[in-house]
Order: sequence, then C-alpha cells, then structure tokens
Amino acid sequence: MSVLSWASLEQTLTYLEIGGHFRPAGCVARTKVAIVVPYRNREAPNITFNRGLLMNIGYQEALRDYDYQCFIFHDVDLLPEDDRNLYSCEQSPRHMSVAIDKHNYTLPYEAYFGGVSAISRRHFQKINGFSNVFFGWGGEDDDMYLRIVYTGLDVTRNSATVARYKMLRHAEDKLNELNAVRFRLLNTARRRRLQDGIRNVKYTVLKKEYRQLYTWILTSPHTSGAMFSVNGREGLRMSQRKNKHF
Repeated sequence: MSVLSWASLEQTLTYLEIGGHFRPAGCVARTKVAIVVPYRNREAPNITFNRGLLMNIGYQEALRDYDYQCFIFHDVDLLPEDDRNLYSCEQSPRHMSVAIDKHNYTLPYEAYFGGVSAISRRHFQKINGFSNVFFGWGGEDDDMYLRIVYTGLDVTRNSATVARYKMLRHAEDKLNELNAVRFRLLNTARRRRLQDGIRNVKYTVLKKEYRQLYTWILTSPHTSGAMFSVNGREGLRMSQRKNKHF
C-alpha cells in the first residue's frame, strides 16, 4: 500500500466535480448518495472526539448543498475490499463494515454497528440521527443500533465475504480516551433518543471549502455548559470543543 499525494489524485480523478460531486454519464442514478467522513485534527490540543455529533453535523450540512436521499457514515480509516458491497441505501438501515481485517474478518458482536453504515434520509430523520453525548471512544455506534431497534426498524448486513474492509494502521489517539460512562449512557438510550440527536444539534461552521476531491468543513459544536444525567448522577459534562472536521 502507498499513500498518494492530493495532486496525483486530482490528476487521476478528473471526472469529479468541484466539492467531490460525481454523477454517472451513461445512466441516471437511482438515489443521491452522500458519504460523510468525520475526523479530528490530532495536532490541536484539548479536543475530545465526538463521532456521532459530527455525523449529525455532516448530515445537516450535506442537505444544505443537495437533496441527498441516502447517507453513508464512514470512519476515516476503513477501506472497502469488495466492489459488490454497494454504497447505497436499502429498505432498512445497513451495517456495511461487517468483516474488518482488525477483527479477523468476523463480526465482533451481534449489536455491532460501528465503522461504516448506510441509512436513508427518511430513516435517519425517524431515528433522530446519532446521539450527541458520546465524547471519547466507544458507545455512539451501539447507541445507534438501539435507536434503530427501538424505532421498529431492522438492521441488515451483507455476508462477511462481501462486506469486507481493511483498517489503515495509525498511531494511538491519546486525546481520544475510552468513554468511561458509555454503558450508563446506553442504559438511557430509549428515553433519550427523541431529544438527543439531529433535532437538538447546534454548531457553527467556521470554514467550508469545496475542494476538487471533496467538501471540507471545519465546525465548532455548541455544547458549552450542557449536561446529561445518568442514574441520578452527573455522567457527562460537555465543554465547548472546536476544530472538528469532516
């Protein structure tokens, strides 16, 4: 494997329109698909990653640009291995990264919904998107699985022979520690899901650039002073965090 420069990619992927948009020339696409990839600037200090919150922001900002009907929520370090694993939405939310090389190409557990998922706009609105309260590593994907189940929808998966991904190697993110209250938060998923999600996400877009290969957004979530109580105790206090990217 090798890392290509942005310049070489731009010279190769000339069919992409500004902002990373693409439409097939020989047919009409069945759906309009947006791929949302959140990441954190690791060189910026005092920032705790909130994957679910950034997914919600990516969803909102994508709809400001285009009438997307299908959303692929994608971890930045996963690469698909099989072209039969289509990047499209189906009748139910679909967990796409079933078999990852890090997990020996097996599903870690039945309720696993992390990595890459495909959810239609209609279903994402119905389940109120991702939770905004999971700061640090872990929990938001399990919370999403519960939201889907509690809403009465099914989670579908392709076979492990098709839904295969390779995880890129990277250094440990020391500022993105394990979420210590993730299990207590998961216990509140049913009662929290209607208020905690895309309906109450607030943020400021600091920069938005339509580059040749993708649309880049720098955003600052509005979480200053917010609290969420679990089991009668203060389980999480959110302070304003900046320099979130996708």
